[in-house]
Amino acid sequence: MSLRVLDPGIQCTVQAAARDGLRHAGVPACGPADPVSMALANRLVGKPVAAPCLEITFGPACFRFESRTQIALTGARATARVGGVERPFHTTISLKAGDMLELGPASAGARIYLAVSGDLPADPFLGSASTYLPAGFGGHEGRALRKGDHLRIAGIDGLPQLETPQALQLPVSASYALRAVEGPDWPPGTHRLTNAVYRVTPRLSRMGAEIDGDFPSFPDAGLKPSAAVFPGTLQVTPQGRGFLLLPDGQTTGGYRHLLQVIRADRHLMGQLRPGDSLRFLMRTQDQAEAALRAKQVLLETWMPDFRL
Repeated sequence: MSLRVLDPGIQCTVQAAARDGLRHAGVPACGPADPVSMALANRLVGKPVAAPCLEITFGPACFRFESRTQIALTGARATARVGGVERPFHTTISLKAGDMLELGPASAGARIYLAVSGDLPADPFLGSASTYLPAGFGGHEGRALRKGDHLRIAGIDGLPQLETPQALQLPVSASYALRAVEGPDWPPGTHRLTNAVYRVTPRLSRMGAEIDGDFPSFPDAGLKPSAAVFPGTLQVTPQGRGFLLLPDGQTTGGYRHLLQVIRADRHLMGQLRPGDSLRFLMRTQDQAEAALRAKQVLLETWMPDFRL
């Protein structure tokens, strides 16, 4: 079977497993901005949780399927219609040959995940099929999908109808509280970060999100020596702007590294959109590890092969 891209929206890429173990060579992890939502979509169509999937940013988007297949949608909140009939997220959807999937613009959250039964074609590179747009590798020719692209998929039909358990249908909103631990440049004795509400600006991509708000000032406004950074790093520039790194973010940086969003909450960063409000809830290392274990146990109840 095949999938025809009629409208890819603002940005639609093929994402799969992250590229682990290559940061020392300057290669970011890449992979889905919201790995939990991608894993859930794949689970609904009987695929491995890290199988290639379409990541659709903001919408609207439109695709036509040229033979019988099954799909699933998760992630940002949006309307989905097949043949003009609204279809739900978080459930297995059966399609006939010629059916057209129309996605409306996301009303909350930033990224929708579309999983398809059968193998979605993707170009593996450095151990992953995920698209890395800045360097142009992985995914579909190393680029975002365009109108008219034709993806040939080995169609599979007849899968059982599944629905994501309610406890795993994580809410998408316009307000987020992300748990974090102190970074190497956390100002001693400050409570400003923990009491403040920040806002996501329009400067948002898979590399990172600019955060507007009242950040601590430093007597030395210059840059420090470049050091390792990771997804979830919150850096602050000498001009007082915050940047929260996402999966395509750089591997080193010289801006002040104030805090690190804990691993259990990093998937939530993939749903941040301009205008969303954001708070940081500071945790100890022990609390961060306990939170990761608790969320991992919850997700494994339905996705035993998934790891945050």
